[in-house]
Amino acid sequence: MPRSKTSRQNKPANTASPSGRFTGLLLLTLLIILILGGIGAYNAIVVPQQQTTPLDFELEPGSTRKVAEQLEAQGVIQSPLTFRILARLTGAERKLKAGSYTLSTPTSLIDLIRKLTDGDTAMISFTLIEGANWRSLRTALNNSPDLRHDTQAMTDAQLLATLKIDASSPEGQFFPDTYHIDRGSTDLKLLVRAHERMQKKLDAAWNKRAPDLLLKTPYDVLIMASLVEKETGHAPDRPLVAGVFLNRLKTGMRLQTDPSVIYGMGESYTGALHKVDLETDTPWNTYTRAGLPPTPIANPGEASLLAAVQPANTRALYFVSRGDGSSQFSESLADHNAAVRKYILAPTGKPAAASAAQ
Repeated sequence: MPRSKTSRQNKPANTASPSGRFTGLLLLTLLIILILGGIGAYNAIVVPQQQTTPLDFELEPGSTRKVAEQLEAQGVIQSPLTFRILARLTGAERKLKAGSYTLSTPTSLIDLIRKLTDGDTAMISFTLIEGANWRSLRTALNNSPDLRHDTQAMTDAQLLATLKIDASSPEGQFFPDTYHIDRGSTDLKLLVRAHERMQKKLDAAWNKRAPDLLLKTPYDVLIMASLVEKETGHAPDRPLVAGVFLNRLKTGMRLQTDPSVIYGMGESYTGALHKVDLETDTPWNTYTRAGLPPTPIANPGEASLLAAVQPANTRALYFVSRGDGSSQFSESLADHNAAVRKYILAPTGKPAAASAAQ
């Protein structure tokens, strides 16, 4: 019987990983440096630089020479020439990434180049507060020293067009959360992320809506959720507040919600709401106008979005603050007036809190 020949399999050629090639080049570079420059050069490149506090620095796009000059000017390196030689020998000169960086501990020149080629940039946290309106959000963005202000000169209409938002106002379009982004990023990048989050949360809520929900569009839900957000911070009351507002809409009653009136007053609101304010018409005055206001009045959180699509099954038409964060709900005007006397008119006869949906 003929002996079978052992088959030979073609083995794939070994390929080195990027980190392996980087390490190999570093070893070769160190060997050259040690031969040419000795211990002094070794210390300049491998031994961490003297540093007692965290060091923040910015790196803008440019040639290796310009990058080295930037680093020297900001006190990150001592020798631009050594940096350029090492970047060339390690193949890093075309891989340096612009951005904002932080050196929290003493760092050698080799580790610095690795950090810059990896794009290990500094991160910041920026919080969009639940219930905050667009005016306060824009002020916070403009005042942030950690962001580039690309939208500062934009009008609301220009911003909406840039973000491709089909709405008359940026109000309510940005999901309140804490966002972690590179320090030095643009405010536009942050707004894009916040708007995408809001769209996802709104779509998810819309898909969970009650079958007989009176609200007919996701934008109506966003408006209702913003009203709920501003009316109460007490989680168990959110679906009840939404239920009251929807009951009033069903029966043709005006919403009569103070936060919407305050929103329509804009900067003229000084912290107190007076009878004349309730009688002064604006598009957001729900005492003078029927139905929902034309836009949201704040950025609602997820709980308020869910309350708007899954309102409580209640017959209540009124509610008033108890003064402890919760609300007293009433089905009749007589019961509501009694609750106002109890919770709004304190035993001393002085107002204790503002009423809602009277």
